Amino acid sequence: MRTASAASSVSLAALAGALILAPAAPALAQETAVARPDAETERYVWDLTEIYASAEDWDAAFEEQQTAIAALAGYQGTLGDSAESMATALRAMSDTLKEVARLYVYTSLQRDEDQRVAEAQERFGRAQNLYQSFGESVSWMDPEILQVGAERVEGFIAEEPALAPFVFMLEDTLRRAPHTLDTDGEALLAQASLALGQAENIYELYANASIPWPEVTLSNGETVKLTQAGYTRYRGETNRDDRKAVFDTFWDAWNTYESGMGATLNFKVLGAVFNARARDFDGVLERSMFDDALPPEIYTTLVDQVNEALPVFWRYLELRGDMLGVDDLRYYDIYPPIIDADTGVFGLKRSEEITFAALAPFGEEYLGLLRTGLEQNWMHSHPQEGKRSGAYMNGSVYDVHPYVLLNHNDDYEALSTFAHEWGHAVHSMLANEAQPFETADYSTFIAEMASTINEILLEEYMIEHAQTKAEKLYYLGYALESLRGTLFRQTMFGEFELAIHRAAEDGEPLTGARLTEIYGELLRRYHGEAEGVMTIDDPYTIEWAYIPHFYYEFYVYQYATSISGAAWFAEQFLAGDEAVRDNFINVLKAGGSDHPHDILLNEAGLDMTRPDAYQAAVRRMVGLMDRIDELRAQPD
Repeated sequence: MRTASAASSVSLAALAGALILAPAAPALAQETAVARPDAETERYVWDLTEIYASAEDWDAAFEEQQTAIAALAGYQGTLGDSAESMATALRAMSDTLKEVARLYVYTSLQRDEDQRVAEAQERFGRAQNLYQSFGESVSWMDPEILQVGAERVEGFIAEEPALAPFVFMLEDTLRRAPHTLDTDGEALLAQASLALGQAENIYELYANASIPWPEVTLSNGETVKLTQAGYTRYRGETNRDDRKAVFDTFWDAWNTYESGMGATLNFKVLGAVFNARARDFDGVLERSMFDDALPPEIYTTLVDQVNEALPVFWRYLELRGDMLGVDDLRYYDIYPPIIDADTGVFGLKRSEEITFAALAPFGEEYLGLLRTGLEQNWMHSHPQEGKRSGAYMNGSVYDVHPYVLLNHNDDYEALSTFAHEWGHAVHSMLANEAQPFETADYSTFIAEMASTINEILLEEYMIEHAQTKAEKLYYLGYALESLRGTLFRQTMFGEFELAIHRAAEDGEPLTGARLTEIYGELLRRYHGEAEGVMTIDDPYTIEWAYIPHFYYEFYVYQYATSISGAAWFAEQFLAGDEAVRDNFINVLKAGGSDHPHDILLNEAGLDMTRPDAYQAAVRRMVGLMDRIDELRAQPD
């Protein structure tokens, strides 16, 4: 995934708040395991000197931006003086934000290399405080623009060419009028943003640094530690007793922290409810979707379509049980590949070669940017002690280039993650080339389509080029698992998020036990327990406590909309429709120059409020299972 920064459809003040509250999150559908000790592979470490040559340079830039932020108060009261004065003020604020973002990203990347380093933690905290200061220093901007009024703002836009990069932001600020507070109110919310964003930091410290992770001895005599990454690696063991032991041990550790993690997530939810009510929204979902002007029908249509398709999901689970030879399917049977195949080691060089081949249909413009990125030191590739788990792309240093964090473990899942994250990187490069800073930052709603379509193209390439029946079945099964993890699992997460926020809005206390109960009900319904498809054992319903994305307010449903949109594009793309390919690249180049749903609709004709936007993904799942059935019917 890309970093969870704000879309450019928000004001400069809101952008600063969003970046500080939502730093990069680990990719959930592509959770990354530890490196295999026997793998011989290339390793890459990113070069952060392209952002700042040294820590001393960062310190000097930090002092400069402290001065620049302090000077922004001098523009208060000038926005309505003239078109020129508005352009001058907005340019000063935008240029400052760009440099503050640069400071923040440097410290974020440096911290994620090794979260145990106190100096990196301290510098990251300083960068967070600087963002806080920026948000406070420009919190008056939106109320003042609204005081200037729509008529004068539109007149200024027509009069002053220097306002061109800010047109969308200004028009969007006017759209936000019903939910924008006065100057004092905006300043108060800006001051509260840092405190309200601490729940995610508490979760990270628990998950990555504080919980004493248990060990488990596998049937081969190997004793392994079940850290976050260790669980991800060993939960798919082919020996059923081993994976049950992994599940039992790992979730027993999380159950020990049910109350504490419940309080942490409740803190996050209550903060979101506070923000929604402070801005006079009906609820947190409505506030979250308003940011990108997303029609609420997108969320409801997604949930309705996925629930209608649950029988397709259950068919997959039954197929999984059949291929694993398991009659009483349990939750710990969800991760092992449905067929074992020797696919070899996917080191970085091999991953690069295959990704280029799989993405060849995009054409030379796209591949040229990918080649440029991979020829440079833009990537931190492999796990190491203290390194942040998961994978992400950070493209927020506009004047430099994207950075990619991986925890590559040289298997096929690592290859898929590689293609996914570099899809984000090329998206950022396309947007940054086509757009000014003010409209380059794009919405998550589109971002995940740019990465997920790469996964689909990779899956089809691997299926087509498989050397054996077993290998082809493996890749078909992996593609099915991707749909399970992204379409069905993420929509289930979205339903959980909605349920807990609605409960908090109704005044219901969200204890750890209550969160487990809500999550367990959804887990059982989605996996067809009442229909006899899969049994969910009680200890595993603590899974909500492990999911980092619940600290990124209504983020996860966008994985499901993204794989749906990507399947819609890919279905036509793979059928040879070059116009659809060109439309898709135009969507990427649009960055944040318009609201994301409008970009999709206007550039490509994709309407995410309609059921057909989600049916391509369901058709893909059915088609993959049909291909598996046909292969299995063939003699070996």
